[in-house]
Amino acid sequence: MSENSLNPEEKGQEEKEKQAQTRAGHRGRKQQRLKQLYPKPQQTTLQCIHDRSLKAVVIGLGYVGLPMAVEMAQSGYQVHGIDIDAGKVAKLRAGHSYIIGIEDEVLQTLLEANRLTAGTDYAAVAGADVIVICVPTPLTDKHQPDISYISSAVGGMTPYLQLGSLVILESTTYPGTTEEHVKQPVEAARGWTAGEHFYVCYSPERVDPGSVHYGVKNTPKIIGGSTPACLNYGTQFYGSFLNEVVPVSSTTVAETAKLFENTFRSVNIALVNELTPACEQMGVDIWEVLQAAATKPFGYMPFYPGPGIGGHCIPIDPIYLSWAANRQGSELRFIELADATNRQMPEHVVQRATALLEQRGRSIRGARVVLAGMAYKKDIDDLRESPALDVFRLLSVAGADVVFTDPMVPVFRQDDGSMLQSRPASPELWTWADLVIITTDHSAFDYQEMADHAPLIFDTRNATAGCNGDNIVVLGQPERHDYGRAQSLVQEKVAERETGDGYGES
Repeated sequence: MSENSLNPEEKGQEEKEKQAQTRAGHRGRKQQRLKQLYPKPQQTTLQCIHDRSLKAVVIGLGYVGLPMAVEMAQSGYQVHGIDIDAGKVAKLRAGHSYIIGIEDEVLQTLLEANRLTAGTDYAAVAGADVIVICVPTPLTDKHQPDISYISSAVGGMTPYLQLGSLVILESTTYPGTTEEHVKQPVEAARGWTAGEHFYVCYSPERVDPGSVHYGVKNTPKIIGGSTPACLNYGTQFYGSFLNEVVPVSSTTVAETAKLFENTFRSVNIALVNELTPACEQMGVDIWEVLQAAATKPFGYMPFYPGPGIGGHCIPIDPIYLSWAANRQGSELRFIELADATNRQMPEHVVQRATALLEQRGRSIRGARVVLAGMAYKKDIDDLRESPALDVFRLLSVAGADVVFTDPMVPVFRQDDGSMLQSRPASPELWTWADLVIITTDHSAFDYQEMADHAPLIFDTRNATAGCNGDNIVVLGQPERHDYGRAQSLVQEKVAERETGDGYGES
């Protein structure tokens, strides 16, 4: 049959088939050229891992990224850190650490050996074999995942990404992020295929700020790959300088495992926080209950009450998991209830503090309140999501004259943008206060000295266990009804104020 004998519909179909064959041929030739230009990493990079000639870039030099970069560099790799914060970069270049647990001497040694460098320009990715993304993943104002930092990092690195590069996302995020916001954008922008022309993994950070027992090296490292080849490359790389690598079947499994770890903690902390006011009302000491329960050698793990939850993980990770489940039509009610319960604790602390003052004839309005500790956790300087910030704000709204002392946090920014300085922890500060609220149980505080001089202490961390003084009230414990010394000290403070004596501003 001649071409002229074909009807218009048949001609159109034949033309589509020809175009499809042409496109397929182009793709095949492109794939062949790429394979010739850069063989698979199993053939080239395992030797680079063995002899440490592989070069790495870490994007994001905060609580996760800097420790990872240092660990890589200490193992012999040449590492370049990228951060949009020029101030951080300047400090690193000068050999000054801003992360607890990383000493200046360590940074200076790595800098002098040219094992660690830092900058703000994504162009450095062009010289890297491995790129590790460690950027923040907060919540939006609407309490939903904010992965804008991940998208920005991927967008910044993609033009400079080299064939054969391994990209690892470590930022905590919802299941599907690595595939949707790392792998697919690179494939679309560069025309590459993951597992052949570049490699993608997800390996969640597991940082315990301030821990003296676990760091980057000795914390088991979960990792999932977009393909088996990706997983093999990532496992070989991390296995070259970490004690234990735990491979899983996919990036989504790795993402979900990370979220579940901290959801488990959030739910159990919420259970204890919900029980805390009930124990106060029932006349039961929750700390003694938890101590007794912890003697069970199986099937139990202790969690403790406090003024709320803080840090990047526990307040945020469960919301990422709940959001992802809701996106698929599932409702995770435990997570939502736990989040609400934990976020109510600062309000409970302020309500209890108000009641304690009123029982002693003092109104919260105008009362002098010292918050002992602003960091979310003892012996660190991390203010992220700290419940002490909410306690401070709620007390201020109630009309209290609030100051803080924290040996790890010299200053913090208030909601109105003004900066507030930490006061020295001293007998004068404790005496000045009508009420001291222990919001962070830093080891540097002298709790007996505090008890000796403060008219009234509300301890939300059980930090004063073992201290003497009937002026101490502990969250989760029945209040002692022998107000004796506390009542007289409050009255003395009111009298001092009327004569103009006291500490600091009124």
